[in-house]
Amino acid sequence: MGNSCTSQVGVHSSYLLDRSNADQDLHPDPFYKIHSSTEEEHACHRGKGLAGVYGAETSDCDTPYSLINATFKWIAKNVRDVDFVVWTGDSARHDSDEKIPRTQNEVLETNRWIAEKLEEVFSDRDDPSKGLAVPIVSTFGNNDILPHNILLSGPNKWLKTYTDIWSSFIPEEQRHGFERGGWYYVEVIPKKLAVFSLNTLYFFSHNAAVDGCALHSEPGYEHMEWLRIQLQFMRNRGMKAILIGHIPPARTDSKQLWDETCWQKYTLWLQQYRDVIVGGLYGHMNIDHFMLQDNKKINLLSEEDVSAESEIRTLMDEELSTESANDYLEELRENWSELPNPSPAMKATDEDEPSEDSKKKKGKKDQKKSKKNKALKKIGGPWGERYSLTLVSPSLVPNFFPTLRVIEYNITGLDTKATWASAQSVDLVEKVDWLEEDAMLPSEEHSSEQNDDEPSTDKKKKGKKHKKPKKPDFIVPLPPSKSTPPGPAYSPQTLTLLGYTQYFANLTHINNDEAIIPEAPESENGIDADKWQPGKHKGKNPKHKPEPKPFQFQVEYDTFTDPIYKLKDLTMRSYIKLAHRIGKYKPEKGDSIEELEDETIDVTGTSDDDSDDELEVDKKKKKHKKKKHHKQHEKNKVWLRFVRRAFVGTLDEEELQTFDEVSIPKFREEL
Repeated sequence: MGNSCTSQVGVHSSYLLDRSNADQDLHPDPFYKIHSSTEEEHACHRGKGLAGVYGAETSDCDTPYSLINATFKWIAKNVRDVDFVVWTGDSARHDSDEKIPRTQNEVLETNRWIAEKLEEVFSDRDDPSKGLAVPIVSTFGNNDILPHNILLSGPNKWLKTYTDIWSSFIPEEQRHGFERGGWYYVEVIPKKLAVFSLNTLYFFSHNAAVDGCALHSEPGYEHMEWLRIQLQFMRNRGMKAILIGHIPPARTDSKQLWDETCWQKYTLWLQQYRDVIVGGLYGHMNIDHFMLQDNKKINLLSEEDVSAESEIRTLMDEELSTESANDYLEELRENWSELPNPSPAMKATDEDEPSEDSKKKKGKKDQKKSKKNKALKKIGGPWGERYSLTLVSPSLVPNFFPTLRVIEYNITGLDTKATWASAQSVDLVEKVDWLEEDAMLPSEEHSSEQNDDEPSTDKKKKGKKHKKPKKPDFIVPLPPSKSTPPGPAYSPQTLTLLGYTQYFANLTHINNDEAIIPEAPESENGIDADKWQPGKHKGKNPKHKPEPKPFQFQVEYDTFTDPIYKLKDLTMRSYIKLAHRIGKYKPEKGDSIEELEDETIDVTGTSDDDSDDELEVDKKKKKHKKKKHHKQHEKNKVWLRFVRRAFVGTLDEEELQTFDEVSIPKFREEL
């Protein structure tokens, strides 16, 4: 099946709102004070400094109400006409100011305020009393409770209260289940597509009130069972699913965010239901990136064995600073450097059958074909089904620059008249109790019909004897039938995610503040991942009263026209190719830094109205930097662009280059 293109298929847009993804953490701060200090002891609440009207970019200060109001106003004017909205949580400020500790009332009221803003923007234009015009899918953030990170097993007062706050978002028939565990789903396209809201706090390693997903008594175990059963319902009904949550399943060689037992089950579910799941959308981490879940890492061992295996990993920082993200992104790159080059193999699968004349040719062509087959096998076949994709986008809270994301998907063959709004009046949604699984589920234990590429603990290798593995103490779902075609996450088809547009607000330009230069140079203590980040405005004071420019978001990049990522769509094949290119320490032809057409975000405040002289000076500086790079080893422009976008263009050139220093020793070894 060839790739679909937007000129040939219908496209709907989906606005995803969440701290990071669309996923945008909002973190509204009712105590934010304009031109206060960004230092830790002031937290943009006190003192004198350069905290701008719309936020203090690159600092750990939270979001002023002015930024949230301006954002919703911009959304209503520019990207309101979407099919559904994803809100991935964290709609309360951090508890980082000891002089103004958070209260239960404040946390709930800021969440209620954001919910009301969403309802206001996305309600029926002609008659707001009719309620929402499009579905909004909400989820918990780790700061949406008190104390942050800690959520007990339900039912509890937090889940009960959020059932009320999100009453417009949670389908009525699922509110009882939500009070039990904080999870639900919405059929955003009736009988075609459901968005699942996962309560990732029950998977979160920092939640000391729970203990993973292995024990039957834990809410994480029950949550995974609910997800498994609902995904089976989706398969039986011929539906597809998008999974959303706040905390993503980040897991590298030395760091992780989820309990290992939860990561194992989740990755197994992704693999076994790859015919159903369209993709995963998450927030929390503040940086724009993606991750690949590798089903070869699935290990169906006992709870004790899994716990022992995970001891080598440390808990990742709750939210990533530039310093901690350096290590994390480098580990992602190192993992991706081991990916086989999928391009030749995938190209071979897209070509027509060879002619009779070509079949007669032997020798080198046979060897090349053998290599392609090996490459295909390493990625799980022609569709890359060894892996699953998780998208994480940057946040609205201005740790870097505020962002929004709009995703487009393929609507070929869909009945556009069967909308979510129309389904509410005719009750098209099937109501099923998740505990009533006996009537619909086939035997879901491993069978002899298991696909060759499925994770298994009982495969034998020649010449080696293995002990019979322990049988998992939970139901392992069956994979798709061998006759089932690849799902929309792997092969372009209806509901495949086609691409996204990433928006950002350049606060340096919009706030329009001019700083008084400090008399003495600032001390260079470096960036400490465990301490407060005052950001670029540290020690600076404003020269004049606030004179902000009109607020707006602008396009940072879009995957449809992006010459760097070259994503044809958001299928697994496209992302394996991108990950392979990012992982190269010695860039391939076309990916070296010398050929990079600069696409930096202007953080100096230069706008379309500024002088041509300033632009010309900027071009000369960039040209000089390119010449300097030429004297060093060739740097991978795809990797550096990935890093630049991770921080929404707020890293200066010197900071950006630190992300390539780890690569230099390995690069020299390859030489």
